[in-house]
Amino acid sequence: MTSTNPSKTIGIIGGGQLGQMMAISAIYMGHKVIALDPAADCPASRVAEMIEAPYDDVDALSQLAERCDVLTYEFENVDADGLDAVVSEGQLPQGTDLLRISQNRIFEKDFLANEAGVTVAPYRVIASAQDLDGLDFSKKYVLKTATGGYDGHGQVVIKGPEDLAEAKALAETTNCVLEEFVAFDLEISVLISGNGQEFTVFPVQENQHRNNILSKTIVPARISDALAQKAQEMAQKIAQQLHLAGTLCVELFVAGDEILVNEIAPRPHNSGHYSIEACNFSQFDTHILGVLGAPLPEIELLRPAVMLNVLGQDMAAAQAFCTQNPSAHLHLYGKLEAKDNRKMGHVTVLTDKPDSCNL
Repeated sequence: MTSTNPSKTIGIIGGGQLGQMMAISAIYMGHKVIALDPAADCPASRVAEMIEAPYDDVDALSQLAERCDVLTYEFENVDADGLDAVVSEGQLPQGTDLLRISQNRIFEKDFLANEAGVTVAPYRVIASAQDLDGLDFSKKYVLKTATGGYDGHGQVVIKGPEDLAEAKALAETTNCVLEEFVAFDLEISVLISGNGQEFTVFPVQENQHRNNILSKTIVPARISDALAQKAQEMAQKIAQQLHLAGTLCVELFVAGDEILVNEIAPRPHNSGHYSIEACNFSQFDTHILGVLGAPLPEIELLRPAVMLNVLGQDMAAAQAFCTQNPSAHLHLYGKLEAKDNRKMGHVTVLTDKPDSCNL
């Protein structure tokens, strides 16, 4: 695999497993990588030079920017103002507008519905507990904090009046978004990568969650070709509106013949790890090519695949699964301590029998 660009120094803000896998792709293309992370022993430290500092340390961000040709980020909780203060023009191809959109659900919903013109679940902004008065309890709702919150944190499901006290307590702490609960058939996601001008789209992924954390991704998703095409077209509309550079994940709900966008993640995504083995280029390859402004390949799914998340409590089961299935690909991220619900690695199996693959 070759890049059309000469060797660059790429700075990655964030040293978790996504930063590690970005760095591996970049190194294979002949580039040097420097990662910034508060933890000296983070996953990326195994493959990249490190700057140990908090993500909002402007001096450290400035040092990273001075030493690198191109910057990228591996997750969305990065200080956008700090980045604006230190980057030179064109040095951060993803930009900080995308960061701000994805950091705030109010901005995100407004962008998706009104700028990208894609379908989202009915929603309204909640600025105080009083805004929750008079709800129609013939419907269910999900109240989510505008900022922060992940893997089910920072949200309350409202099924009836008995849930109002908890929801109002959350609404008093911060601005929120109230979404009508979607009775969906399944959750899917689409990865799309851009270089600012052109885009390449990955196959549609079917995602299964356990305790609000991704457990299994099945590719291709078990939906009709028409629905898959619709999902990919929605991802392309979003990417075009953003002038996307790098990889973006679009998470969606399938409800009958309707598809609704749930949220976007401005980076490679947990649900796309299967692409390392199952596609001609991985989501990390196309991310690096995209932020470098290189031409992008058309993505081919070489084999149907299943990706299984390995959480802290799954480590023994994952090792046993791979012993029993020698063709499975085990990826461990090098985190030193296995904690319950902490993402420690993943397993990819090339198979067209997804229901047979479980930890």
